[in-house]
Amino acid sequence: MKALILSGGKGTRLRPITHTSAKQLVPIANKPILFFAIEAIQAAGITDVGIVVGDTASEIQAAVGDGSTFGVKATYIQQEAPLGLAHAVKTSQQFLKDDTFVMFLGDNLIKDGIVSLVNEFRDESPNSQILLARVPNPSDFGVAEIVNGKVVRLEEKPRQPKSDYALVGVYMFDPTIFEAVHAIRPSARGELEITDAIQYLITKGYDVRSHIIDGWWKDTGKLEDMLEANRMVLSTIERSIKGKVDEKTRIIGAVVVEEGAVIENSELRGPLMIGKGTVVRDSYVGPFTAISEGCEIVGSEIEFSIVLECCRIISIGRRLEGSLIGKNVRILKSPPRPRAYRFMVGDNSEIQVPE
Repeated sequence: MKALILSGGKGTRLRPITHTSAKQLVPIANKPILFFAIEAIQAAGITDVGIVVGDTASEIQAAVGDGSTFGVKATYIQQEAPLGLAHAVKTSQQFLKDDTFVMFLGDNLIKDGIVSLVNEFRDESPNSQILLARVPNPSDFGVAEIVNGKVVRLEEKPRQPKSDYALVGVYMFDPTIFEAVHAIRPSARGELEITDAIQYLITKGYDVRSHIIDGWWKDTGKLEDMLEANRMVLSTIERSIKGKVDEKTRIIGAVVVEEGAVIENSELRGPLMIGKGTVVRDSYVGPFTAISEGCEIVGSEIEFSIVLECCRIISIGRRLEGSLIGKNVRILKSPPRPRAYRFMVGDNSEIQVPE
């Protein structure tokens, strides 16, 4: 059995972060999202992994390498353009050949991994197995209509969903999927939809089964989902203090301070992670925050946020919360007079200022 990880999307909903970084490499609890997918696949006993890449191919390849760090063999498959999940399968046919495979969207997280799901697919050998989860906003996903416990229809981002069962970003297929991806036509948005391909299998009478997952799952395509995924992963960590923490600092709860980090006269309230070489001084860092390596936090308050490497947040005067801060960002308090806002902001950003 092989695996196919899709890492070619542009990540438009996470801009401007994704103007300079692949969305699959944005970190959750200081680990790139893509790494969670690779680790889940390896844990399921799959070591031959194809990674579908697009414009950010060099960045993905630099991060993953040949896959040996994760105990897998990585093969990179260039997709000409993000023309849909079924198009990615079609593009990968030469790599997949006649093997069964699991397809994993590289920006998805599944709390309990996929070991039991892969074993179920191997043991029962259907033509396809899809994962479903109940969601409050099904119009944002591919949606399954279920009758008497069987999936009878799939629809991609319907305006009027037939159910609240969304397709989770993990699919399992045998080679019959290639018949489907070659038979379907592009949707109204110009993509070959995997929902149309699976619907083809259902219509043709192939054995398509569904598995409703109980644990949490997150598609991390939007800021609020990134922050929620970060919260969920941080909720599972245990305290580990390897950096230098002075006697004036107060630590409460599950806090990770990595090697080389320096904490002085501050309060750390977990769950949170402080990366290697980061300095926190005269500050409060609150729950569900992940601060990457090489940062400097001085005289500031932060919580429920993700801060990427080499940022400086200095004496900002108000609490920073619910934020995703990109690499090498400086957030500084300006002089009190004249009162003015001064920004250098990327495309598609949102800035909220107090009254």
